[in-house]
Amino acid sequence: MRRVVAVAGAVVLLLAGYATLDVYDVVPGVLTLANTPDPTPTTPTPTPSATATVAQPRDADAGMPLAASGQQQPAPSAAGVQAATAGALADPALAGRLGVTVRDAATGTHLLDVGPDAPLIPASNLKLLSGAAVAATFPVDVTFTTRVVQGADPGRVVLVAGGDTLLNPGPGNPHAVAGRAGLGDLVSGTASALKAKGVTSVVASLDLTHAPGPLLAPTWPPAFRPTGITGAVASIGLSSQRVTPGHPGPADPAAAVGAAFVAGLAAQGMKATLAAPAAAPEGALTLATVTSAPVVDQLGLALQDSDDALTESLTRQAAYTKGTPPGFAEAAAFVRTTLAGLGVNLTGVSTADASGLSRENIVPARVVADVIALGQQLPSFNHAMQEMAVAGLSGTLEDRFVAPDTHTAAGLFRGKTGTLTGVNALGGTVVTADGRLLVVDIISNTDGPGRGTTAVRAALDRFVAVLASCGCR
Repeated sequence: MRRVVAVAGAVVLLLAGYATLDVYDVVPGVLTLANTPDPTPTTPTPTPSATATVAQPRDADAGMPLAASGQQQPAPSAAGVQAATAGALADPALAGRLGVTVRDAATGTHLLDVGPDAPLIPASNLKLLSGAAVAATFPVDVTFTTRVVQGADPGRVVLVAGGDTLLNPGPGNPHAVAGRAGLGDLVSGTASALKAKGVTSVVASLDLTHAPGPLLAPTWPPAFRPTGITGAVASIGLSSQRVTPGHPGPADPAAAVGAAFVAGLAAQGMKATLAAPAAAPEGALTLATVTSAPVVDQLGLALQDSDDALTESLTRQAAYTKGTPPGFAEAAAFVRTTLAGLGVNLTGVSTADASGLSRENIVPARVVADVIALGQQLPSFNHAMQEMAVAGLSGTLEDRFVAPDTHTAAGLFRGKTGTLTGVNALGGTVVTADGRLLVVDIISNTDGPGRGTTAVRAALDRFVAVLASCGCR
């Protein structure tokens, strides 16, 4: 078993004051509180008092990696973990198909396995697999560039999409991930360059030849985009148009960017119109350019917020660099091929997308834990995993682990959620009472009375809380 010492880089941090984020994995619809067939999203209510009840990380300063997570700390025993978690796993809410694996992060020793190879729908736990494939493709410092170039004549310009779907509508913010590059900077730079040439009237078009592909997956219910479950997948977009539940984004993000671009030029005193997309002339003069946040930071944001469209876009672009044809199934195949090349045993895995929205996805809990272990050999993935949600504090875990029977894990579990109708999952790392780091993944596929999302989530949280509360020796 591959050692996962480097997963300590993704261990939970106490980051008090995390901003409340709109999240996907805490809403009805595909992410429902009852087992209903159709998505009907609502906006969750944050828990303002969450940070007041969280347990403080042991043996670490706030905001710093926990030092006590290596082999020097007392290790749990398999018998201890099994005894400690038996009650939590017996919860009626978890009756049904269940996959569980708990491992020691320092040694890789298996401490608990319950149906680890069971074929289960992973929901957004699948984003960990896609994230590892993206990280294996893009080095840590890679960014995306968006350009405006001269068109075929002085009165034409081409906005060239380069993969950044998080453009700020105004000036770029150098301290942000979403909005690091600004469309407003492209507008002002283009207007200045054109005016210097005496051009005051321009026709703009978009070059969308970078990582093209369909906007929505055929395996997603049609209601997912218009209800804000996911955004459309593109290679360019605005940070202000990221979807939130009940607040959908544009049907065509690239067209929305084009409209904002010409509107910005008009505000600069130019007469500007938008033409149909067209490839930029070869060797065209660059008029303006902006650079995104590093891809690994965008990946971390996608994992923390469970951003389906961002995950799909990043995966598609990683696949594009390897010559993979466009499409959701093709991107999913790219993920499997990449992980297999990294030594992950993909027995039992079948995937149709990169985000986990498709119910056709099947991934055993064992595979998710194996992928978390890839942090040892993938610095980019390790970096992204450090941005995953923290129990009780951030992202899709911001309003979880705040109940009296689970708050012992708040601040001590960092992970990826997963929720679809009848599907709930948690995968990540947790620190025990003795300061030992464990890798954990638990996936529940179930339905029936008493087994709705609320009950199952609470049961999963209690399971993780037991691990955080005991030395399990």
